[in-house]
Amino acid sequence: MRKLLHLLVLIIGLPLLLSAAVAVVAIDTPMDPPYWALLERQLLDANADAVTEWADKYLDDRGYLQITPRWGGLDGPDDATENFYNWPLLHALGASGRVLEIYKKAWEGHLLQFTEAKTEVIALAKQGMYHKEFITTFDWEHTGEGLQPFFYQALSDHYDPRFQARMRRFAGFYMDEDPGAKNYDPKHKIIRSFFNGSTGPLLRPATPAEWAGDPMTKFGDQHNASTYPEMLAHFAEYANIVGDSPQNLCATSMAMNAYMIDHEAKYKDWLLEYVDAWLERTRANGNNIPSVIGLDGTIGGGWDGKWYGGIYGWGFSPIEPTTGRPANRNTVYRGLRVGFLNALLLTGDHKYVDVIRKQMDNIFAAKKVVNGVTMYPSMYGDEGWYGYRKDPPSHVLLDVYLATLAPADRGRLPTDDWLRFLDGADPTFPEKMLRSDLSNIRRRLEQMRQDPTTPDTRYTDDIQRYNPASTDNLVKLMLGGNPAGQTSNMLHSQVRYFDPVKRRAGLPADVAALVEKITPRGVEVTLVNVNPVSARRLVVQTGAYAEHRCVKVLAGGIETAVNDSSFEVRLAPGAGSRLVIAMERYANQPALAHPY
Repeated sequence: MRKLLHLLVLIIGLPLLLSAAVAVVAIDTPMDPPYWALLERQLLDANADAVTEWADKYLDDRGYLQITPRWGGLDGPDDATENFYNWPLLHALGASGRVLEIYKKAWEGHLLQFTEAKTEVIALAKQGMYHKEFITTFDWEHTGEGLQPFFYQALSDHYDPRFQARMRRFAGFYMDEDPGAKNYDPKHKIIRSFFNGSTGPLLRPATPAEWAGDPMTKFGDQHNASTYPEMLAHFAEYANIVGDSPQNLCATSMAMNAYMIDHEAKYKDWLLEYVDAWLERTRANGNNIPSVIGLDGTIGGGWDGKWYGGIYGWGFSPIEPTTGRPANRNTVYRGLRVGFLNALLLTGDHKYVDVIRKQMDNIFAAKKVVNGVTMYPSMYGDEGWYGYRKDPPSHVLLDVYLATLAPADRGRLPTDDWLRFLDGADPTFPEKMLRSDLSNIRRRLEQMRQDPTTPDTRYTDDIQRYNPASTDNLVKLMLGGNPAGQTSNMLHSQVRYFDPVKRRAGLPADVAALVEKITPRGVEVTLVNVNPVSARRLVVQTGAYAEHRCVKVLAGGIETAVNDSSFEVRLAPGAGSRLVIAMERYANQPALAHPY
């Protein structure tokens, strides 16, 4: 009965949705199709064709990857979905609907494949690598990579009941809603272990075998080892996993997406409670985010009080057995940018950006000049800062700048060709990047066609190099966003597009978009209909999740008041124009609902 009532509401409400008052910008000025526009449309189509060919080779009828499934940090379930991590993003940009269909086939197939896949030796996965469609217990360095396509699915397909049920269930593993997954300690506001998941935290030292997986005899060239003992040696210093880590901030993306489905307050409340706890710890630690928190909530707990301890922490430089030298493996920036930018999306409060900025203050304060070159630390140990490199963490600095658009934050960024284009310095940048991506598709497909491996000799990460989908430049050029990558990050962008006719995410057929300027007051976007015969309609949304409010739009000398998170554009055949979009940033609660 409830489903029937819900259906009636949808049916009765549909005309209201279609006729709801919305600002309309009409563009009928002819525009010869710019070369970048033709390349952009070609790239979207080529991406879809290439994904189809990849799937024909490496997916069976069930959606299972034609590989030998394994557990572990060098090759495991996360590597399976990394093969198609950006396919749903590609669809959300405007690629063919078959891209989403193929992704869902692969996603559903991999859930079954890795639930059925069991280890012979490793107890963590003897009953299946997935439990309740989620990793049993592992680290967010890898879990986050494995979930990235699922988070991108939210952009196009959050109405799917399976998606909603899973996102809520997954978030519940970290909100004390599942008695079999006691990952979170609400008293100390910590996730209790570096290893966590659907069967709860691992509250003892991890063994090298639990990191490496079952013994194996066949090795691909991406395993950083040629023998199983070498694999075990790789993880010899990875034992002390008890306690919280900044990596676990990546888990906030599940609560973030669950909240954006229908704004159920508990998800927002938990996310902010957990992120705020990290904010206070960071402030108390001289604005350096600690890389380990003990079970008692103390900074450096379990690591002799060293705030820089922990697996993948500031001081984590284990010996690499193949070289005999320390390898610097600090990945705290992953959770730092994911967790605090999620909190910014929810609140619009720049105190969360300030946490990242002040961490960068400490990095810049520790810089030094070596042979005339300024170097920046990437690590911190008993002797202080070390692991000096030529460049600071530009991906983090770009996140900060795009969140604040403050000149001081821009001044810290190394030379960036995309930002130079936005400054008007290199008008050929879009064409160069789009042509490069088309060449990348050709190269990867050529390599894939020559792949001599068979399912019994092929591991999941062996075929990642052949994923042809190229999305990073499209995110920059079309959306004005810093590519989210594949670490459980959310999409942060100036705009997104929707097709109100087909009622789906992404640009409609024949329409191309280019963000040409970003300022604190808004953005300038050129839209063009490359079809000289048929008109096109699209909806422009301010913010990836409607978090910004569009105040007004200036196009062709005509100003249109909007005062909403979206507006419609009607493009005559062969028409185009630059739109100056004035916006208030972080003025709305983020949502997954599509604007039509």
